[in-house]
Amino acid sequence: MDGIVRNHSKKQKLALSLLFVQMTTTNNQQPTTNNREQMVFGNIISSPRASLSLQQVLRLANVYLENARKESDPNIALVLCYDTEVSLKKAKHTEDKGIREGIASIYIGLGELLSAQGHREEARAFYKKSEKWGGRAHESGRLAHPSRPASLVSATQSALHTHSTADSPVDKSSLRPSSLSPHKQETCTATVPKNIFPTNVLPPTIAFNPPEPDSRLNDTRQLACCLGLLQASIEPDDILDIAARNWLQITKNEPDEKERLSTLATDVIRAFKRDEFKNAKSVTEVVFLAPVLENDDFRYLVREFYSGIDQSGLLDVHQLEGLAHLIQSANSGYLDTDDLVKVLTLLSTRLRDTHHQSTTHLYQLTCAVSHVLDAMADANVKGLNREKIHEPLSSYLDGLKESSDPYLVYQAAYAYQALLCVPDDETLWQATLRRTGKVIQGVSGLVSAVKGLDLNGFIEGLENIQKGLAGATEMVQVVKTAYDGAKSLTEGGRVFFDCLKEGLSFSRKCAWYPALRGADTLIRNGEVAANSQWDTETRQGAIVFLCEIYQNDTTWGDQATVKQWIVNILVQLTSLPGSEMQFAEARIQELRKHGDTTKQAFYRTCLEKGSGSHPLRVILPEIASPSLLDRVQERPVVEGSLRQLRRLRLKERGNAVYIPPQAKSSLQSRDEARFPLMEKVNEFLSSEQKVFLLLGDSGAGKSTFNRELECHLWQMYRKTSAIPLYINLPAIDKPEHDMIAKQLRKAEFTEPQIRELKLHRKFTLICDGYDESQQTQNLYSSNRLNQPGEWSAKMVISCRSEYLGVDYRDRFQPGNRNQQSDSSLFQEAVITPFSMGQVQDYITQYVSVHQPLWEADEYKKALDLIPSLKELVKNPFLMSLSLEVLPRMVDPGHDLSATHITRMALYDQFIEHWLERGKKRLGEKNLSPQARSAYESLSDEGFTRNGIDYLKKLSVAIYKEQDGQPIVTYSRYKDENTWKASFFSREEEKQLLREACPLIRNGNQHRFIHRSLLEYGVALAIFDPQDWKERMTPESTSSRRRSVCSIMSTGEHGEVEEASGLVEQEVEFKSPLAWRSFISEPSLLQFLEERVQQEPLFKQHLLAYIERSKDDKKWRTAAANAITVLIRSGYQFNSADLRGIRVPNANLSYGVFDSAQLQGADLRRVDLRGAWLQKADLSKAQMVGAQFGELPFLKQERAVEECAYSPDGSTFALRLESGKILVYLTSNWETLWTLNGDFWNIMYSPTGHQIASGSEDGAVRLWDVGEGTSIHILKGHAGRVTSIAYSPGGDQIASSSRDMTVRIWDVRTGNCRHIWIGHTTNVSRIIYSPKDNQIASYGGDSTVRLWNIDRESCLLRGHGSSITSIVYSPHGDQIASTSYDRTLRLWDVSTGECRHVLGRNHSGNKSIRLWDVETWECLHTLQGHNGFITKITYSPQGDVVASASDDKTVRLWDAETGVCRQTLRGHSGSISSVVFSPRGDQVASQGTDNTVRLWDVRAGMSRHISGGHDGCIWEVHSSPRGDYIATCSSDGTVRIRDVETGLCRQTLRGHSSSVYHLAYSPRGDQIATCGDSVRLWNIGTGACSHTLSGHSGAVFMVAYSPQGDRFASASQDTTVRLWDVRSGECHRILIGHTSFLLWVMYSPNGTQVVSCSHDSTVRIWDVESGVRNHTLIGHSNTVNSAAYSPQGNQIVSASDDTTVRVWDVQTGECQHILIGHSAGVYRVAYSPKGDQITSGGWDGSMRVWDLEVKTCLWTLTGHTDRITKIIYSSREDLVVSACVDKSVRVWDVASGQCRVAIQDFQESVMCLTWIETSGASCLVAGCSDGSTGMWQVRTDDDRCSALLRWRTTTGELVVKDATIQDVQGLDRLDRQLLEQRGAVGEPAHRLRDASKKLGTMVSVVSKLKTLSDRTEEHPALTKGALMEELEQRFQQMMEMVAASIP
Repeated sequence: MDGIVRNHSKKQKLALSLLFVQMTTTNNQQPTTNNREQMVFGNIISSPRASLSLQQVLRLANVYLENARKESDPNIALVLCYDTEVSLKKAKHTEDKGIREGIASIYIGLGELLSAQGHREEARAFYKKSEKWGGRAHESGRLAHPSRPASLVSATQSALHTHSTADSPVDKSSLRPSSLSPHKQETCTATVPKNIFPTNVLPPTIAFNPPEPDSRLNDTRQLACCLGLLQASIEPDDILDIAARNWLQITKNEPDEKERLSTLATDVIRAFKRDEFKNAKSVTEVVFLAPVLENDDFRYLVREFYSGIDQSGLLDVHQLEGLAHLIQSANSGYLDTDDLVKVLTLLSTRLRDTHHQSTTHLYQLTCAVSHVLDAMADANVKGLNREKIHEPLSSYLDGLKESSDPYLVYQAAYAYQALLCVPDDETLWQATLRRTGKVIQGVSGLVSAVKGLDLNGFIEGLENIQKGLAGATEMVQVVKTAYDGAKSLTEGGRVFFDCLKEGLSFSRKCAWYPALRGADTLIRNGEVAANSQWDTETRQGAIVFLCEIYQNDTTWGDQATVKQWIVNILVQLTSLPGSEMQFAEARIQELRKHGDTTKQAFYRTCLEKGSGSHPLRVILPEIASPSLLDRVQERPVVEGSLRQLRRLRLKERGNAVYIPPQAKSSLQSRDEARFPLMEKVNEFLSSEQKVFLLLGDSGAGKSTFNRELECHLWQMYRKTSAIPLYINLPAIDKPEHDMIAKQLRKAEFTEPQIRELKLHRKFTLICDGYDESQQTQNLYSSNRLNQPGEWSAKMVISCRSEYLGVDYRDRFQPGNRNQQSDSSLFQEAVITPFSMGQVQDYITQYVSVHQPLWEADEYKKALDLIPSLKELVKNPFLMSLSLEVLPRMVDPGHDLSATHITRMALYDQFIEHWLERGKKRLGEKNLSPQARSAYESLSDEGFTRNGIDYLKKLSVAIYKEQDGQPIVTYSRYKDENTWKASFFSREEEKQLLREACPLIRNGNQHRFIHRSLLEYGVALAIFDPQDWKERMTPESTSSRRRSVCSIMSTGEHGEVEEASGLVEQEVEFKSPLAWRSFISEPSLLQFLEERVQQEPLFKQHLLAYIERSKDDKKWRTAAANAITVLIRSGYQFNSADLRGIRVPNANLSYGVFDSAQLQGADLRRVDLRGAWLQKADLSKAQMVGAQFGELPFLKQERAVEECAYSPDGSTFALRLESGKILVYLTSNWETLWTLNGDFWNIMYSPTGHQIASGSEDGAVRLWDVGEGTSIHILKGHAGRVTSIAYSPGGDQIASSSRDMTVRIWDVRTGNCRHIWIGHTTNVSRIIYSPKDNQIASYGGDSTVRLWNIDRESCLLRGHGSSITSIVYSPHGDQIASTSYDRTLRLWDVSTGECRHVLGRNHSGNKSIRLWDVETWECLHTLQGHNGFITKITYSPQGDVVASASDDKTVRLWDAETGVCRQTLRGHSGSISSVVFSPRGDQVASQGTDNTVRLWDVRAGMSRHISGGHDGCIWEVHSSPRGDYIATCSSDGTVRIRDVETGLCRQTLRGHSSSVYHLAYSPRGDQIATCGDSVRLWNIGTGACSHTLSGHSGAVFMVAYSPQGDRFASASQDTTVRLWDVRSGECHRILIGHTSFLLWVMYSPNGTQVVSCSHDSTVRIWDVESGVRNHTLIGHSNTVNSAAYSPQGNQIVSASDDTTVRVWDVQTGECQHILIGHSAGVYRVAYSPKGDQITSGGWDGSMRVWDLEVKTCLWTLTGHTDRITKIIYSSREDLVVSACVDKSVRVWDVASGQCRVAIQDFQESVMCLTWIETSGASCLVAGCSDGSTGMWQVRTDDDRCSALLRWRTTTGELVVKDATIQDVQGLDRLDRQLLEQRGAVGEPAHRLRDASKKLGTMVSVVSKLKTLSDRTEEHPALTKGALMEELEQRFQQMMEMVAASIP
C-alpha cells in the first residue's frame, strides 16, 4: 500500500522539506533552504544569533517576548512575536531539561499572546511547538495542523497562507474570479486575496512506495524520499500512513539497509561523474538527491559542477543550474566561506565573459550568482575583495538594468540587493556594520520584501537601514530614495516595485511580474495548477488566481507580456488529463468574453502567438532513461554473495579455543613491552596506514589471530565498511598478481561481481602465510593496491619471523623501498609468547571445550613441575599439542620435575595420538567391504606406523614436487598419472590413511592442519629414530614410540656404537638432505637441531654426510645441510679434520672452528659472519662469495680525530690527530689522495664535490674531492679554526675560531661576507639552520648565539657549564644544546626562549635517553654500554641509533623500541665517534687504536647460536655432579650450560643489574646469586624461589654452608647475613666491619664464617650465635680474599698491602706473614692437602708457598696483569691461574714451570673453575667480553696440552692465526679483512707443531737411553726385544717428523 507523505510543519527538518521542494520544482525553480523555511530570503544575515549559546538564545527570546507583552501597538507586538520565534530557530536539540522547559514556556507565552489578539491558528502552532520541547497541550482535542505547506518554496507558502480549519468545506463557487477581492490580506503578504483558495490548503501529496530490503528502487525520487525520511527528526504518526510508518520503523533498525540506500546515493553521484555528457536529465537527478546527501558526497558533487563550469569552453547551462540548486539546498556547515567565495569568483568571471551571449545564459548566471550571494549572506560572509570581486560584480549587475528582458532585469536587481548583504572589504562599510546591528536586520528585511512582496516588511527594513547608516553619507541617499518611494506607494497607491527601482537607481519600468516570478510565487509557471500531487481545490484555486491576474488590471497592472504568458499557461492546462482540464477550459471561455473589445482582441492575439515562447513546465521533470540510478542498480548484486560468504566464514570459525594474543612493536622489542594485538590492528584499520605486518614464530598463533580478526570484522561488517577477505596465500596461484580476484573466484563470485567490487568497494585483506607461499615479492606493490583503477584495500599480512632477513620491510612497505616517507603507511607487530596468565586461560578454555582426560589443575601442576614444558607452552600451537598429548606422555603421580619434554617429542606423540584416534574412528565407521579389508590389513601391519610413513612420504613429495608449497590441489582426472595420485587417489588404503592423518580438505585442495606438521614430516623423513631402531632390532614388533626421548638417546653406549657402524653402511642419497637445501627453512632446521641434541646417532649421520662430500661432490647439498644443522645445534668443529669438504651455501655463521683443518674445502657463498676460525687452516679453500659481515678497517699511524662519508657515499674522508687528511674511494677503499698539514676539521660540501678544512694558521681551505687540489684559501681568522659548516645550499661556508669570531665566506669567490663578534671566549662549534637563514654557535662562555644576516644575534643563556654540542630540529624552528651541567635545553629559535630543560637527573655517562619532542617525555633509556658514551647518531632513515663508547664497542639501537639490535666489537681501544653511510647500510667507527672500522650493519641479524653473556662474567661454578656450569654476568643474568656441549640450558633472569657472584648448593638443586639483591633459584624449574631483602647495598658474594641448609651473603653495607635456605628468612646479621665486604665463606665443618673487608680486617663468626669469634688484625690495606685450609684450622688472607697472612682459627693469631709480592695480593688458594698456598697479585706474579718451611717454593712468572683466579687440580699436581692479560696458564706444582698457556681469549679472563667430567680434567674460563670456554687438560708424562672442547662467542669474527694460503675466490677486501684480523699466509701452527714434535723426538731418544739402562739392570731382557722396541720407537719418531713437514 502506498504511503502518503504529508509535509505539514513549517519547522520540520531541512532534509524532508527540501526533498519535497525538489519533487515539485523544475530545472529553473529554486528550492528552499534550512535557513529560510517561510521566506526565501527571510533573515539572510543571522550571524549574531548564530554565535549565541543556548542559554543566550533563551534569554534573547525572553526579552522579545516581554517586549511584545508590554507593547500596546498590536502590529509591533506581532513583529516582536515573530522576532521571538526567529530567535528560537537557533535552538537545536538538547537534553538539558532546564533549557527545554524554558523554550516550551516561551512558545506557550507566544501562543497565549497571539490567541489574545485573535490569531488562533498561529497560537495553536506555538502550543504544538511547546509540546515538542516538553510543554503541556493547550485547548481540548487534537491540535490543528498549520495550513502553510512547507514543501513549497517560501513565496508560494506566503501566497497560500490562510487561517481556516482543516475540516472547513470548500465552496467551489467561491473560486470564481468575480469573488476575488482587490484589497490586501490581513497578514503581511498583501498580494493575494485571502478567499481565492479554499481554507486550510493541504500540501502536495507524493506517492511513496516503501521498497523491500535489498530490492531495486523504482527511481531516484523514491531513493530521495527514503533518505529524507530516515534523516528527518519527525513524528511518523503525524506524517505517514501505516505502511510507510512500518517501513520507517523497520529500516531504522536495519543498519545494512540504511547503508545500502546511502551507498546508492553515493553511487549515483559517482555515476554522474562518469557521465560524459551531463545533460539536463542527469543534472536533475543528482539535484534531487542533493538535500539528503552526506557532507562528503555533497561537496564532491559541488566540486564536480564547479569543475564542469570552469573547464567548459561554452557555458554549460545545465551544470550551472545544478550548481545553483546545490548552493540553495546546502545544509548548515556543508559549504564554508572559502567555498562560496570561489564559486562566486568563478560565476563572476563567467558572467563577464558571457556579456555578449544570449540573455538566457545571462539570466541563468545571474540566478546562480544570486543563490551564492544568498548563501553568503546567510553565513554572514564579509570582506569580499573590492577590486577583484565586489566592485566589478556590482558594476556589471548595475549594467544589466537596461536589458529588455524583464526577468533578467529583476534578477540583476535582486542579485544587486543580495550583494549589498555581502559587504566588501571597504572601511566605510565595515565601520557601518560595526556601528549598529540594525543594518544587517534591515538589509535582510529589504531583500525579503523584494522576494516575498512583503510591503510592510520592506518599509520596516528601509527604516532600520536608514537608522543604521546614520552618518554614512555615501549610502544614505540611496536608501532614503528607496524609503521615500516605498512610503509614497503606501500613501498614493503607486506600484511599489517601480518606486523600489527608482530608489536603487534603476530606470522606471513596470516589472512587477518578474518580481513575482523571481520570488517563486504561486504561479510557478503554472506548475501548481498542473501538479497532480496538489489536491483539486488548490489546483483550481491556482487557475482562478491566474485568471484574476489577467482580469484585474487595477491591482495587477496591464503588462501585455504577462497577460500573454497567462493565456499560454491556461491553454496548455487544457491539454492535461484530469478534471483540471475541464476547469481550465471553462476559465478560458470566461476570459474570451472578458473586457472590452480591445482586450478581447488582445486575447485572440495571444492565442494566435501560441505557446512556443512560454512552454508549460512539468512539476516532475523527466529523468534520463536509463537514469543514473538505473545504471547503478544494473551493477551486479554483490551483497547477497557477501552475506553468504560471511555466514560461511563465521560458521567455519566455530567454537575454537581462542586467547587474545599480545604483541610487541618489532622483533627487537622486549617481550615485556607488549600490547593487545587486536587493539593495535583496530587502530591500524582506522588510520591512514595501508600495510600491517604480523610476525611471529612458527605456531605463535598468527593464523588463529587472522581467522579471529576476520570473524571480528565480519561481525562488525556494514555495507559501507570495508569487506574483510581472508586469503590463504599458499592456496592462491601466483598471489603476486590479482590475488583478490583469485580469492573471490574461489568463493564463487562471478566476473561481473568481481568487477563491481573492484570499482566500488574497499577491502581489508587478511593475507595469511606469506612465508608458506614462498613469496619474496611485495604483494602490496605487485597487486597495485590503491592505485587508480585498482583495488582499494588495506592489508594485514602474516609471516614467520624466521623466514625474513634483515631488510624484510622492503617486502611489505608500500611504495619505493628507498622512499622513507612511505614508512608512514606501514606498521608491524610481533606476536609475543603466551604469558603464564594466557596459558592458564587457555587451559581453562580447553578443558571446558574439549573435556580431555585431565582436569585443569592436573595440567597446571604439570606446567609448574616440568621445567622444559613451561617454555614450550608459550607457543600457542605447542600449547595445543601439549594439552592433547600430556595425559599419555607423563604420569601425574611420578616425579614430574625429572621429566624432560622437547618440541620434537610433543610432535612425535601428537602424530601417534592423532593416528590412533583416526584408527579408532575409522574402525567405528561403516566401511565398505573393500575399505574394511584395507583397514584390517593396515592394522595388522601397524596402522600408526603406516600412517607415519604416509605422512613422511607426503611431506617429502610436497617439498620435492612443489618446493614446499603446502597446499596440494588434486583433480582426479587431471592428476591420476602424477605423483599426487600416490596420496590422494581413491584407492582404499590411501583413502583410509588420508582420513586418519592430520590433513584438512577444502574442495580439491589438501593441506596439513598446520604448516609445522609438514616440516615435522620432512624432518622425520630425514631421520626417524624408530626406523633405525628397527634396523638394529628387526625382530621388534613394537610400534609405540618413546614418549619423551627415543631409545637411541637413552640406550647403552654399545648400541650407539653399533648404530654408528650402520651409518657408514646405510646413509642413502635419497634422503631429502641430499637433493634440497633447507638452509632457508629455520623451522625445519629447528626440528633437526633438536633431533641432533637428542639422538647421538643422528649427529653421526650428519657427520657422515660431511665426510662423504670429501670424495663425491653429489653429497655437497647434504653436507651443507648437515653442517648447518650441526652448527645450529651447538656442535663445534674444534680441531676437526674437514679437509676437502664440500659445503657451498652453508650457513656457518657463529660456528666454532678452532684449529679446524679446512684445506681445500668448498666454502663458496658460505655465511661466516661472527665465525670463530682461530688457527683454522683454510689453505686452498674455495671461498668465492663468502660473507664475513664486515669490511677491512683503515689502519692509521696516528689516532683518528674525525671521519665522514660524502653525501653520495662514494668517498670517505678522515682526519688524523697529526692534522693529516686522507680521502678513500668506498668502492674499493683505496686511498684517493692525502694531504699533509696541520688541519683541525673537515666537512663535505652538500654536493660532495668539495671538502673544507680548518687549520692552526686560521685559514679555511676548500679542496676539490676528485683531484685533491686547493680551490680557495680563506684567510682572516687570527687564531685556529675550530669549526666549519657549509650552508644547506652550498653557496656559503661559515667558520669559527679561537679569535672569538664567526665568519661567513662566499664559496664561489672566496670573499668574506660577514664577521660576527659576540662570544667572550673561543667559539667551539657552528652549525647552519636547515632553513639556510641562520647560524648557531657555542663557545666556552656557556652560551649559544644565533646569527642572522638581517638582524642582530640572539643570545641563549641558561647552561651552568660549558656546552658540549648543539643541533637544529629538522624544520629549523628549535635548537637543542647539551652541556657539562648534565642538562639538555630546547630553545625556540624565533624568540630565543628556553622551552624545555631535560635530563637534570641524567647520569650522563653510560646511558642514552630518547625523548618525545612533542610531550618531552623520556621514551627509552638505552643501557648496555660498560663505559662512557662518546658519540650518538641516527641512521639516515631515523630507525636506528648508533652509539660509541669507551668500552670498545659500538651499539646499534632500535629507535622505536630502545632495544639493542647489535653490538659491534673489534676495536682494541676507546671509540671516539661513529657515523652512518648515506644509505644507512654501513657504519664507520673511529677509535683510539688508530683505526676506522667499517661495519656492514645489514648483516647483524643472523641467529647467534653459541652466544654468551652481554657483559663481563664475574663468576663461574660447576654443579656438584659436574654436569652443568653456571655463570653470572654484569648483564644481570645467570646462564646454566651443559658441560659436554656448552649449550645454554637455562637463563635465570630477575636481577635488575650486575650479578656479582653465585654459588651452587651442595646438593646441586639450588643456586644462590647476588648483586642488587640476593636470590635463590630452583635448578629444576629455573624459577626464583626466594628474593631475599635486607641488605641496603650491593651484595658482592654468597656462600653455602657445607650442609646446604644455610648460606651467607657479604654486602657493601658492611654486614654479613646468614639465610635459611628453605624459608628464605634471615637467620643472623653479622655486624662489625667498618667498610664494605669483599669476601665470605664457610668453614669446612660449617660452624664458622669468615669475612674480608675493605677495612683491612678479617673476621671469624660463630654461625649459631652470630658472635664474632676473632677479628684478625694485621693487614694494612684492603683484604681481597681468604681461604680455609682443608682441615679448617687455618685461614689464609690476601691483601693489597702486598702480604699473605696465615691465621690460626682457634686463637686468631697470625702464624705466618708471607712476603714477596711487589704489589697487592688479589687471590690465594690452599692445595688440596693443605701443605701449600698459591697466591697471585696485581703485578701478574704468582708464588707457591710451602707452609711447613714457610718459604716460597716457586715464583711463577708469565702473566703480565692482575691474577683473577687460582685453582688447584684435584690431583694437586697442577695449579691453574686466570689473568686480566687475556690468558690462562697451567703450572706444574713440582717444578714451577708453565706447562701450557691458553692465550686464545679476546678479553680479560675474570673467573675459572676446574671440572672432572667423563674421566677428563677440564677447566672452564669466563671473560670480560661475556664469552665462556672449556678446555680439556691432558698430561702425558712430560707433555701437557689444553684442547678446546667448546666455547661461546661474542659474535665477533675471529681468524687469528688462521691460514689463508692459496685461498681461491677471496677478493682483495676480504683478504685484507682476514689479514687484519690475524690470519696468516703460512700455517704458523704447523711450525709450532713441528717444534713440539721435535721435542718429542728428543724425548724418544731419552727414553731409548733409559730403556738401554733397563737392559743392563735386567739382563733378562734380550737384545732382540730391545732392538724391536727401539725400531718401533724410531718408526713413531719418523712418522711424527714426516707429519710435521708442510
